[in-house]
Amino acid sequence: MYDVVALGELLIDFTANGTSEQGNGLFEANPGGAPCNVLSMLTRLGRHTAFVGKVGEDIFGRLLKATIEEVGIDSAGLVLDASANTTLAFVQNAPDGDREFSFYRDPGADELLCPEELPLEMLGQTRIFHFGSLSLTREPSRSATRAAVEAARAGGALVSFDPNLRASLWKSLDTAKEQMLWGCSVCGLLKIAEEELEFLTGCKEIGEGAAQLREQFPNIQLLLVTRGKQGSIAFWKELMVSQPTYLQIKAVDTTGAGDTFCGCCLHFVLEYGLEQLNEERLTGMLRFANAAASLITTKKGAIRSMPELDAVRRLMEEA
Repeated sequence: MYDVVALGELLIDFTANGTSEQGNGLFEANPGGAPCNVLSMLTRLGRHTAFVGKVGEDIFGRLLKATIEEVGIDSAGLVLDASANTTLAFVQNAPDGDREFSFYRDPGADELLCPEELPLEMLGQTRIFHFGSLSLTREPSRSATRAAVEAARAGGALVSFDPNLRASLWKSLDTAKEQMLWGCSVCGLLKIAEEELEFLTGCKEIGEGAAQLREQFPNIQLLLVTRGKQGSIAFWKELMVSQPTYLQIKAVDTTGAGDTFCGCCLHFVLEYGLEQLNEERLTGMLRFANAAASLITTKKGAIRSMPELDAVRRLMEEA
């Protein structure tokens, strides 16, 4: 029934956007959350997607529900909780577009998703199930995530995982590492940032870190490493393929770039399957994903800012 179902956080990114006449800082309320960012890009590419998670039954939760429905993501798995507040994140951008987060989430509604609230039928009818680490930060969402992974795997889904480290949201980095390694142990596709690879393996050299993870977790069939302005690398079977990014793009806000990249790669996996990849297809996948990730950095926010297919193709042709 679905191409991709994702579980995790759905929140408001309040992104700094200038100052008022009185000199006060202004923040734009951008719908976000890594799993739904991934789904938004996939939906833009014509894929049938659904989200599983929880928001508060408040003005922000209702805004988020309306937003994902507007972009075409199935919201049947979204729970609105009157007893909890929707998670908020305030984003401050550096001149190069990089960002710093301040989260209001102790707890946020997304952390309170319970196993009994999972849409098991939906989870059993998807080709890919995607999740990140933020739903593993505490109970009951940690147990809900594990149950969702089991249900999706039982239905034959490929599991995709993004560690997406946000250190301030964990009680300890040891717990973060433990939970992220669990995610690595159950996924067939791992998308990981260069600094997260070093965090999990202790290896500064990407090839060494990738080899260590793949040896420790032979279930990982495709390992994707994002490197910001340095591009990205794919490890598949004996192949290692790297592609540069599009440096002619002036970044405004890098929020969602990794999620956009991930969505594009999942799109290619849906198109060809993991077993039918080769060097040419991996190169095309990385070029396309890098282009889309570059384009989203020219706008603030993520869910409503995903690039159009024609724009991605134009950037690739111009490069």
